[in-house]
Amino acid sequence: MPRQRGFITTFYTKDFYVTIFNMEKVVLAKYTYEKLCEYFESLGEKKFRANQVFSWIWAKNAKNFSDMTDVKKELREYLSENCQILDCKIKKRQISSDGTIKYLIEYHDGLCAEAVLMRFDNRANLSMCVSSQVGCKMGCKFCATGKNGFKRNLESYEIASQILLAQNDTDLKITNVVFMGQGEPLDNYENVLGALKIINQNLQISIRRITISTCGIVDKIYELANNELVATLAISLHFSNHNQRKEIMPIERKFDLEELKAALIEYNRKTKDRITIEYILIGGLNDSKEAALELIKYLDGIKCNINLIPYNSVNDEFDFKKPDKKDMMRFKYILESAGKKVTIRLERGADIDAACGQLAGKN
Repeated sequence: MPRQRGFITTFYTKDFYVTIFNMEKVVLAKYTYEKLCEYFESLGEKKFRANQVFSWIWAKNAKNFSDMTDVKKELREYLSENCQILDCKIKKRQISSDGTIKYLIEYHDGLCAEAVLMRFDNRANLSMCVSSQVGCKMGCKFCATGKNGFKRNLESYEIASQILLAQNDTDLKITNVVFMGQGEPLDNYENVLGALKIINQNLQISIRRITISTCGIVDKIYELANNELVATLAISLHFSNHNQRKEIMPIERKFDLEELKAALIEYNRKTKDRITIEYILIGGLNDSKEAALELIKYLDGIKCNINLIPYNSVNDEFDFKKPDKKDMMRFKYILESAGKKVTIRLERGADIDAACGQLAGKN
C-alpha cells in the first residue's frame, strides 16, 4: 500500500516551479460508492475493502476508523492518518423539554447550519429536519433564517452528513427526513437531488418517507415532477391572496399564486401524488373565516392534504402573533367541511428555537 500522505500540488511562478505538499485529509463521505472504489484501488486495495468502509460509514454509524473492526489494522491506521469520515461537526446541541434535539452543525469553512431531530411519543418514527443552505435568499418575514442573509448552498454530502451526525450522536436510526430546515431546497436544486439519492440509497430511507418543502419556485416544481426519485412535495403557501402574500413572501413577486397552482396541478397529474399544503396561521392576519374560504377556493383542483402550523414567534420587527385556539379550530372546521383533509402540526422544540420558522444558526 502507498505510504504517501496527502498529495502533491505543483504550480508555476514567474521564475520557477513551486511544489507544495498538501496535508489535507480525504473526506470519505464525499465519495459515491464508485468513487470510493476507485480511491481504494489507487491505494492498491481490493474493491471489497471499499465496500466494507462504505457500509461502516452509511449503514453502521462508524464514528471513527477504529470502529471498523472487520477492516485490517494496517488499512485502518492508514485511513486514520490520511482520511476523515466527515468534515463537519456538532458545535452545539440543545434538548427541548419535549425531547426534540437541535444541532448547530459547523462545516469545514466555519459556517454553521441547524438541523432538528424529532421524536413523537405515539410513533415509532424518528424524523430529521435538515437544512439545504446556510442562510436563505427568500426573505419571508415570519422566518428567522433569512434575517442574516444567504451564505452558501450546502453540497449533497453536507446535507446527508446532518443525518449521520445525529445518528452517531444518538445511536438511533432515522426513518423520516424533511427538507424544512434552513434554506429553500429548490434554490439548491442539484445538491438537493444529490442528497435525495444519498439518503435513499446510502442511508436506506424510503423515498416515500422524504419530504421536500418549497415556498414555490415554480420552474423547479415542474422539473421535480420528472425526477426519477419522487419525494413528497410540501408547499409553504401560508396565504392564498396575492397582495397579502407578496408583502410577506417576496417569492410571490416572481412566481405568483396562479403560476404556482398550475405547477401543482401538473405535479399531481405527473406523479399521481397528493401535495402537502403548509399554512402558518398568524393571529389576526390569515386565520379568519374569509381566509379559510379563500384557501378552499384556491385549492380547488389540487389534490392535497393541509397542514396548519400555529405561528412561532421569531422576529420582533413584525407584529405577528399566535392565533387564538378557537380561531385555529374554526379555520380547521371550515376546511374540513369543504372535504379537505386537515391536520394541525404538533409544536416541537419551541423552547429551544427549533420550531417551524425559528432556525437561525445561532452560536
